[in-house]
Amino acid sequence: MSVDLIKAGYNQAAPAYNRDRGFLKSGKYVRRLLQLLPATAQILDLGCGSGLPIDRELLNQNHLVTGLDISETQIAAAKKNCPRGEFLVKDISQLKPGEYAVDAVISFYTIFHLPRTKHQRLLKTIASFLPKNGLLLITMGDRDFEGMHNFYGVNMWSSHYGPVKNSRLVKAAGFSILTDEIDNSGREKHQIILAKKS
Repeated sequence: MSVDLIKAGYNQAAPAYNRDRGFLKSGKYVRRLLQLLPATAQILDLGCGSGLPIDRELLNQNHLVTGLDISETQIAAAKKNCPRGEFLVKDISQLKPGEYAVDAVISFYTIFHLPRTKHQRLLKTIASFLPKNGLLLITMGDRDFEGMHNFYGVNMWSSHYGPVKNSRLVKAAGFSILTDEIDNSGREKHQIILAKKS
């Protein structure tokens, strides 16, 4: 896996991907999260993209959002779309335990761009950012896969296990799972997990 390949792919595909982002119906999962959040929660969004629709919705509910993305193009769009948020170009594979202290972590359509052998470490790092009962909302792969694929006309690389192992990884990182289901929106399939730090 090449970080440069992922970055270049999203920089190039961003306009087309962002136009279609609304087909991926993440809203109902974000609303479940919103019901559980404390007032004015601090939220970290890993792979925030353009900030739409998730970060704008969180900000509109008076939460505080820090978004990280490897794509400079996406971060520029997020700053424009969500001026009240904080958005930074960052490779989430380089996150360190305890680097952030937040109430919730969100990561949609991102974790599977890291080698699947590193998913457990990332989940444990995420857990270190959260207090007891802190919240996690993520998408994971719907099947075993690792390799190249076409993404809006550019070469993209993904790596993920299937749902059973993904759920085990989340539990092993110290979370209790609240929601675990397959979402079929946007002509795609993703596992959605909402969990609480034990």
